[in-house]
Amino acid sequence: MKYGFIGCGNMGGAIAKALSKATCDFVVSDRSGKAKSLGFPYGAAAEAAKADRVFLAVKPQMMAGVLAELQPILAQKKPVLITMAAGLTMAQIDAMAGGGFPIIRLMPNTPVAVGQGLTLYCANDLVEEATLADFLADMAHSGRMDALEERLFDAAGTVSGCGPAYVYMFIEAMADGAVACGVPRAKAMEYAAATLAGAANMVLESGKHPGALKDAVCSPGGSTIAGVKALEDRGFRGTVMECIMAACKRNAELGK
Repeated sequence: MKYGFIGCGNMGGAIAKALSKATCDFVVSDRSGKAKSLGFPYGAAAEAAKADRVFLAVKPQMMAGVLAELQPILAQKKPVLITMAAGLTMAQIDAMAGGGFPIIRLMPNTPVAVGQGLTLYCANDLVEEATLADFLADMAHSGRMDALEERLFDAAGTVSGCGPAYVYMFIEAMADGAVACGVPRAKAMEYAAATLAGAANMVLESGKHPGALKDAVCSPGGSTIAGVKALEDRGFRGTVMECIMAACKRNAELGK
């Protein structure tokens, strides 16, 4: 097999869904039965560990135990290990697996399931360039892939990996405000989500600073600047910064 998945949580399932658009040569192992319910090819962990490339889609605190059980199988083939565990470095994963493994580290986010994700990646020196290029091609249906130094993963991952949760909260809050003003719930949710998607694309495609794009919407004495003031009065930007910093701190703690 080309790929084997150990675990199939929300993130592992999202990656498997995106990967299935490029190849059917994979098997998913998980104890919850979620893989079967999603229609993925299912196999035992021992089978998945025999693949050429093994996704480690388990929680950071479970990683050592899972790899200890699989060490004898992994040692036979030395597959590429692909880890998504927050806070665990490639060196830590390598030590847990027994040493000497080519490793790709990912920090994906759940929108990969709909082809709109952002996945940060890095690889150790044992991963061949051709292997990495082939892997990135297989992941093309997941969305953006961006190379990043591993030392920045904990910080950047709080934006890309944790960020969707904060965005969903903002969408819900915007919609709630619209409902309070009389807009039907379904319409309010649609408008809030579509507005965030469009605004995000404006930042990405225009290359303009978000502050400049914000200023372009704010007419003097208008409704938008009144809303901006309400956010600033309640410490909106400072709260968001504290949110990212708290998540970054927790990421670092997961690897200890």
